[in-house]
Amino acid sequence: MRNQDHDQCTCSAAPKLIFACSGAADVGAIADQAARAMTRAGVGRMYCLAGIGGRRNVIMQNTAAAGAILVIDGCPTACARHTLEAAGFTEFAHVCLYDLGLTKGKAAVTAEHIEQVVAAGTARLTEAANAASSSEQEP
Repeated sequence: MRNQDHDQCTCSAAPKLIFACSGAADVGAIADQAARAMTRAGVGRMYCLAGIGGRRNVIMQNTAAAGAILVIDGCPTACARHTLEAAGFTEFAHVCLYDLGLTKGKAAVTAEHIEQVVAAGTARLTEAANAASSSEQEP
């Protein structure tokens, strides 16, 4: 939701953000659906990767303020990871479906594959959030 001032979003920023590849391949669809499932489960909030690529101010600011970030890539090309890195974000957890045994062009979009990515993503995002809160508490 946007207000009439086009530089401000009336959405609230989530403390844990999830950026997913939503590419045209089967693994992109799995990554996207896993991020949506994690959002529905309350693990984190799927956020706008295109807004990072477009350097939209409110999205960049909300991402910089996130407590933890998870990036889910469908294949080793790692477009989502590279998009965040090109925008200056380097502190994030990363899941690549290839590392989970899901190969581009050979991974059916099934509930089992989506749940496999949800489990890996949830574990990595939880680790990242715990690490971030630990570093905030250090003197």
